[in-house]
Amino acid sequence: MKKLSMRTRVLTGGVLAAAVTVGGLGAWSASASSPAAAPAAAGAAKAGAKNGALVQTDHLSIAAATHAAEAALHAAEKANQHVTVAVVDRNGNTLVTLRGDGAGPQSYEAAQKKAFTAVSWNAPTSELAKRLAQAPTLKDIPGTLFLAGGAPVTAKGAPVAGIGVAGAPSGDQDETFAQAGVADLGR
Repeated sequence: MKKLSMRTRVLTGGVLAAAVTVGGLGAWSASASSPAAAPAAAGAAKAGAKNGALVQTDHLSIAAATHAAEAALHAAEKANQHVTVAVVDRNGNTLVTLRGDGAGPQSYEAAQKKAFTAVSWNAPTSELAKRLAQAPTLKDIPGTLFLAGGAPVTAKGAPVAGIGVAGAPSGDQDETFAQAGVADLGR
């Protein structure tokens, strides 16, 4: 058998030591998340629920968000308008964006911002645009767009999502299409 050089032996030993270390860490990690830890976590959750530290919120599913976006896009297509539709969750995170055939490049970002604005204030963006007369600095809030075309989605009186539409010649049309998406959720 051929003798291995010192360099080869050191490298082989290093690789072997690393493999043993990773294996040991994996075993330690697996034991750290063993079922025995679950009762303690469940107990902490119950304690948090009792003192009001936990809050539950409703969220729109991806399937529902997709159906609503498709309904809004379909309403626009029936009116021969080329728009982009965005649906965001309660936290303003984008769930679905559909860019219709022929929609302008600016419509993508505008639809997302309108959806974010609608869910943030739980109001249609056409109403919020009117509020700018009394509070003009509202428009300075990052990620918002105070133009008609955004509609909130509510459940139990609280906002759970926002639908924004952009690309039609008027914001009123955009908002009509967004409302078509909201109405689809009620069916």
